[in-house]
Amino acid sequence: MSVVMQNSQGCVLDACSLIDQWYSRCIRLKDNKKSHVRCRFKRQCFQILKSHYCLNADAAVNVGNADVLQKTNKSLKKRKRKHSELNQGELDSKAFHEKIRSVILEGTKSLLDSARPLGYLNGAPDELKEPLPSHECGLAALCEMAKELPLVDDEEQEECVQSLVAEDGRTSHVDLFCRLTENREDCATVVTLMGEEYVIPPHTAFLLSDFTRIQPLVSYARRFDLIVMDPPWENKSVKRSRRYSSLPSTQLKRLPVPHLASPDCLVVTWVTNRPSHLRFVRDELYPHWGVEVVAEWFWVKVTTSGQFVFPLDSHHKKPYEVLVLGRYRSSAQNATSPSETSAVPLEDQRLIVSVPSALHSQKPSLSEVLKPYIGAEAKCLELFARNLQPGWTSWGNEVLKFQHTSYFTLTPIDDHNYVHQDEIPKDRTDEPTQS
Repeated sequence: MSVVMQNSQGCVLDACSLIDQWYSRCIRLKDNKKSHVRCRFKRQCFQILKSHYCLNADAAVNVGNADVLQKTNKSLKKRKRKHSELNQGELDSKAFHEKIRSVILEGTKSLLDSARPLGYLNGAPDELKEPLPSHECGLAALCEMAKELPLVDDEEQEECVQSLVAEDGRTSHVDLFCRLTENREDCATVVTLMGEEYVIPPHTAFLLSDFTRIQPLVSYARRFDLIVMDPPWENKSVKRSRRYSSLPSTQLKRLPVPHLASPDCLVVTWVTNRPSHLRFVRDELYPHWGVEVVAEWFWVKVTTSGQFVFPLDSHHKKPYEVLVLGRYRSSAQNATSPSETSAVPLEDQRLIVSVPSALHSQKPSLSEVLKPYIGAEAKCLELFARNLQPGWTSWGNEVLKFQHTSYFTLTPIDDHNYVHQDEIPKDRTDEPTQS
């Protein structure tokens, strides 16, 4: 179950359970042999037990972690500030926070009050002592090296797509950098790519490249009903950490969204809490693509006990991130009636409450949350992806990052104990609880 519950203010997600659903059936291909395995994402990645500034373990959401913030600010006063007055960016951030503070605070409390009787966000029963996976992702560097490879001609469109697994059941010799790779199997597949093992979800397609090699995605000849992107925004912390390469905001206009979007396509962009980034998306990026802004949602990050991961009023980091939702309006669309999914109203200022991953830049899947607004058979695309999703197409220079087997626990299963998905009792359901 991914959507634990939902009401008029938003929903509560169990992100880890959704990932496990994707790999309920998994085949491992190794040394030309096939075996069944049970595949689960490592639980310690979602064991956020305490607020990052939690000096008081009993701090509650319904007061916005005010006591934690007070003690934290006292310790921060010891640090000298170069400027006593707030700069314009800080003033804008403060004004935006004050505008939405009550929405975050009251909505989160309402959702937590509904989720806790169902057994969620009451605290983790057992703390997992295992360390976080520490796999060093070198995919971006490989993409840089792949720029020396010849590009696939536009005329060779059919060759822009390749199958992950050959007809004889063996892993194909795949070109990950110049062609889209499809896993056409009905189950997840563990395969060796570039000398490393990765878990690939069923019915998924991906392209490992940067801007210079995005053309195969355009040549894929597929229009998408949902496009989700998490751009590598520029900020000081990214530059200091050097975890990944950032991208100037203006470069995002180069994304060929009009060539990828179907009429009424829902476009969703993760935005940092810098007001300049939010203004850029609303006032420049979306209009440049012909996308009409229709709503802003907020992802609220809480611990396993339901505390904000950062105090709500923290001057350093906020416990929420913004999603800007818009509809692509093609020039020919004005003469036609809107589709059924576009007629479904997108409510503004909805919350998505979940325990975040401890892994940097791993966002929760929006597939179940957005399904009512795009339809069950919608074609979905993620740009700047760092993981794959069943039925989705994904693009990015780290598109396989969180598919590496170091993030999963793989348990061999005897063939006679293997249970097919269609053999699971029909009385089990994953439908979210309404309240």
